[in-house]
Amino acid sequence: MLGGIHLTDVVKNLLLINILMFFGTELLIPDSRAILGLFYPQSELFRPYQIVTHLFMHGNFTHILFNMFALIIFGPALEALWGPKKFLTYYFITGFGAMLLHMIAQYLEIQYLGGSVNSMSWGASGAIYGILMAFGLNFPHRTLRLIIPPIPVKAIYLVLILISMDVFLGFGRYSTGVAHFAHLGGALIGFWVMEYWKKNP
Repeated sequence: MLGGIHLTDVVKNLLLINILMFFGTELLIPDSRAILGLFYPQSELFRPYQIVTHLFMHGNFTHILFNMFALIIFGPALEALWGPKKFLTYYFITGFGAMLLHMIAQYLEIQYLGGSVNSMSWGASGAIYGILMAFGLNFPHRTLRLIIPPIPVKAIYLVLILISMDVFLGFGRYSTGVAHFAHLGGALIGFWVMEYWKKNP
């Protein structure tokens, strides 16, 4: 139990793994992001294991704080709704789907905008945006209170605001260093998965 929120088993384990990876690699592995973060497949720094490890790496404390806070707030309700196995499956599908869209965006940037094959990505944000999408669609009228500004907002509106911001920032090429298309990928794949499950329960 955390501040009235019951941490379900999968959420608790994902939280623990991400925290251990963040602090463990910071302390034990010099330049860990360059080893465990995800490079473009044509880069000489790419390794197949990065496809999995990048999902548990974070750029800084603020990055992991936001992602794990969102996991704690939105994850337990979905795990309780779907069950542990389905929730974990959804988490990884959206995480890998986010990676795929990010790779497509990176390919276009390399081909047409002179991007580098040695740019790197990391983080659970794609899966987290998948969770946000699922929460907004399954609990659209649940009221959440934002921290900044401290106002109440319905879950579906919060999801739409966050996704709209990523569309604007991604296509406008603002906030470089943030994988906005990975965020969008997680949300879009999440929407597709839920539609598929609805038709094929």
